[in-house]
Amino acid sequence: MDCNQQIVSDKGVSGAQHRRRLSGANNPREIFGWMMYDWANSAFYTTVVGALFGDYLTYITQKAVGENGVVLSFGPLGAVTAKSLSTFTVSMSVFLQVFILPILGALGDYSTLKKRLMALFCYLGVAATCALFFLKEGMHLFGALVFILANLSFGASVVFYNAFLPEITTENQRDKVSSRGFAYGYLGGGLLLAVNLVMVQGAEKFGMTKLMAVRLSMLSAGLWWGGFALITFALLKTRPSIRALPANSSYLTIGFTELASTFRELRRLRHTLQYLIGYLFYNDGIQTVIGAAGVFLGQELFRSRGLETPPSFLLGIFLMVQFVAFFGSLLFERIAYAIGTKRAILTSLVIWSGIVIYAYALLCGSQALSRSLFSRMIPQGREASFFGIYEISERGTSWIGPLVFSIVVAHTGSYRQAILSLIFFFIAGLLILFFTDTDKAIHEAGNYLPEEVEAETS
Repeated sequence: MDCNQQIVSDKGVSGAQHRRRLSGANNPREIFGWMMYDWANSAFYTTVVGALFGDYLTYITQKAVGENGVVLSFGPLGAVTAKSLSTFTVSMSVFLQVFILPILGALGDYSTLKKRLMALFCYLGVAATCALFFLKEGMHLFGALVFILANLSFGASVVFYNAFLPEITTENQRDKVSSRGFAYGYLGGGLLLAVNLVMVQGAEKFGMTKLMAVRLSMLSAGLWWGGFALITFALLKTRPSIRALPANSSYLTIGFTELASTFRELRRLRHTLQYLIGYLFYNDGIQTVIGAAGVFLGQELFRSRGLETPPSFLLGIFLMVQFVAFFGSLLFERIAYAIGTKRAILTSLVIWSGIVIYAYALLCGSQALSRSLFSRMIPQGREASFFGIYEISERGTSWIGPLVFSIVVAHTGSYRQAILSLIFFFIAGLLILFFTDTDKAIHEAGNYLPEEVEAETS
């Protein structure tokens, strides 16, 4: 029995079926369009989520209620303070996503609306991001609500974006395309950050205050996101749904029924479920470090000493990180090819654990490789449903980490203790991933390993 025959015996998927499924895959034009969405939406992620929004919201909130004054009180459950409002806002936006994104993902699997839904939520997010331009002192609750809408829409659009990855690539190309997509994002986000850095540093020369420059920077992120996304929607093809809508069902109800079915499927695919749990832990830590880095640096390095945080300093830090991360994504693509995707992710998590101990934020290749690895563990026709669950801890959409961070900082008043508490997420995720048989997870889902695809095509 040869290699391909063994695959058929183990998984019930023939080489002919596999070729028919991916007959339109690896189209360079469509892959370029897909990667450009990372270029587009990373402006929101870097300029707004990473560099400016958290510190700016904290600043105008502290002006309104004091350094750590109470913004919202929940009685015996605690309170949201000026220092914890930004991370609490992120946590609440993702709490909503936990319920909404898996349902949207199921809808994408049963219809031809995946591209349209991606565009709808993209431009809802764009509109909300642009609305942050109007955020001024005394409007901190308005800013929190608008950010929740922007981040919710960002996460929803990325559910459908990620669900295209298994459709436009074969298994042996996914690490490369996913990593280069993230690299496009780091580069695009970094270029806009560079423009914003010039604008904030030279605010007075341009006849504006630094706060106005910050608001204009957040507006520019929305315009960048919406403008470059047009390339994606022009090049990405609408594909027919693989799964037919069941009798007596509608698009309004199928999302709820399919969500239950997806969780039942996850219980059957126990190795995929184990991987997903590990991912939720370690990526929650990654996202919280990134999201809290701006406010952490601003509070610890400047405001704790009675100084104002220079917005240009935060932009400069994140600009450096973006370009380091660009090369890191490409490097980890090669590392994954040499030692395997799982080992490459484990290596990156060891690095992240060390970073948290020193309270420093840095991006690497774990996110891109995690996405491509998970895409191989998804049964055919259920891509959007599974990515709807995956997305609850993707970029900008983690919630447990920000909640823990905000609780610790609200109780202790220390950002250092809050960021150190995140080490738990990295260690837990690393251990779960280490003991997960990712090859078996891929086979259980009825898919090929990259080396098996190489063998078939050769």
